[in-house]
Amino acid sequence: MPSAINIRPTRLEYIRTKRRIIIAKKGLKLLKLKRQALILEFFNTSKSAASLRSGLQAELIKGYQSIRMAEMLAGSMRLENEAMKIPQLSKLQITPKNVMGVRIPKIVGGQGNQALTEHLLELPPSINEAIKAFQNVHRMVLDVAEKETTLRKLLLEIEKTKRKSNAIENVFIPRLLAAVKFITFRLDEMERDTFIMLKTVKRKMGEREQEAIIKKEKEIVA
Repeated sequence: MPSAINIRPTRLEYIRTKRRIIIAKKGLKLLKLKRQALILEFFNTSKSAASLRSGLQAELIKGYQSIRMAEMLAGSMRLENEAMKIPQLSKLQITPKNVMGVRIPKIVGGQGNQALTEHLLELPPSINEAIKAFQNVHRMVLDVAEKETTLRKLLLEIEKTKRKSNAIENVFIPRLLAAVKFITFRLDEMERDTFIMLKTVKRKMGEREQEAIIKKEKEIVA
């Protein structure tokens, strides 16, 4: 925004500045609505993340208990051997999704395949349960990571939106309003100057006409 010295005090500039104020106010309103929606999404995601973290802790306890049970029933050597034979899970894929203009990573994959299902059928129930428990842990870890990343990105976008709205509300719009005030003042000043000038011209023309009438009257008398 140029300083008051560089502002052209014209009707056109006045109209343009008023139009910019209207657009800025609309943009400010949209930014505030976006920030409110982002905050709501942040709290909803935060609740989901807290629930997942709590569930993950419980699942980890369950997983370690199942491993201890498998060691007692099948033996630690058998457990280690079977662990080395477990087929790999499906590869992870990260696909972005859009949440209020924020690109959030969506983790897809990490699930068991047909080979793993067949392998589990050949194992003792105790080892089978231990593997399934840690499959759940794996999935829940991915879900927690996804939620935590979403929270960080949402928080950054909330701060970014807040800075933009504050800049528009506290800097940009006040400057435009000051520009309108300056233009209005200068236009009024020029209008007063023009009115005084016209009044002076009219008075002088009246004086000249009066002088011309007096001169003619003197000529007639003479």
